[in-house]
Amino acid sequence: MPSSFIESIRQVLRTKHYSLRTEKSYLYWVRYFIRFHQYMHPKDMQGCHIEQFLTFLSCNRGVSSATQNQALCALIFMFKHVLSMEFEGLKYGYAKKPKNLPTVLTPIEVALILRHLSAPYWLLTSLLYGCGLRLREALTLRVQNVNIEAQSLFVFRGKGAKDRYTLLPKQLNQPLQNQIQLVNEIHKNDLNNGNGLTSVPSALHRKYKSVLKDLSWQYLFPSTTTCCHPIDGYLCRHHIHESSFSKNLRNAVIKSNIQKRVTAHTFRHSFATQLLAQGSDIRTVQELLGHKDLRTTEIYTHVLGQNRAGTISPFDRLSDIVN
Repeated sequence: MPSSFIESIRQVLRTKHYSLRTEKSYLYWVRYFIRFHQYMHPKDMQGCHIEQFLTFLSCNRGVSSATQNQALCALIFMFKHVLSMEFEGLKYGYAKKPKNLPTVLTPIEVALILRHLSAPYWLLTSLLYGCGLRLREALTLRVQNVNIEAQSLFVFRGKGAKDRYTLLPKQLNQPLQNQIQLVNEIHKNDLNNGNGLTSVPSALHRKYKSVLKDLSWQYLFPSTTTCCHPIDGYLCRHHIHESSFSKNLRNAVIKSNIQKRVTAHTFRHSFATQLLAQGSDIRTVQELLGHKDLRTTEIYTHVLGQNRAGTISPFDRLSDIVN
């Protein structure tokens, strides 16, 4: 498939301001789809070709419903926005996701994991649990987003492109100040080497180019190396990669001997569950988490077992009868 077609999809994605992660994901599925159909051009395809591909993913690859939906989104985007083609009556709609209750950690389990993490991953994990952040939100924090005086964090363009404030644990004040000092040292070294720019979306780069060398714009968790911006091509310092955090977290969980599937998002689940267990108002928790729909927050009440309203199992009443 000519790269010009792939490039045309990329241009439409960027015109519509899709994130770089979504762009990479969509282009992956489009390439996969084209290879699956022996490099036939999508303009010559029909709805049955989409159905064949989704059947292959589900039956042969055994992908999850979320992965199947992601592939379908990519193909619909390509046909609708790039080729101006729409198909009606597809056998496949968006797959229904299973409603699983989230895994949560007890405070003791969180402490055990933190004990096996070193800087900067200790602080990063502490923010996930202490502030209820998503991993992406924590990684993209900048120095200017930390307000120790007000004990708050500003989350810029969280999920759904929504800004919000969340609380900041007092016990993290000193570690955060130490981290900012480290960022300052790294930044001064970059400036001495003629660099010092941080990575930002293209629109912000054009708008704030003159201030992107300020300390306030630097990532709170900067990468150990500089790189070229994937869109604008300038030399900059990005943040720690997600895979680096995941690797360190996995090692810490293994050392802690915790028999649960723990991911970065587990700490966000644990944050919400602990707040509700302590009596926090569910609307407040919804606001801190940045949930659009209260029903999304209500799942944590089920984790706590509040939906059982103190119901006692009949088995526990047997001893009263026997005695």
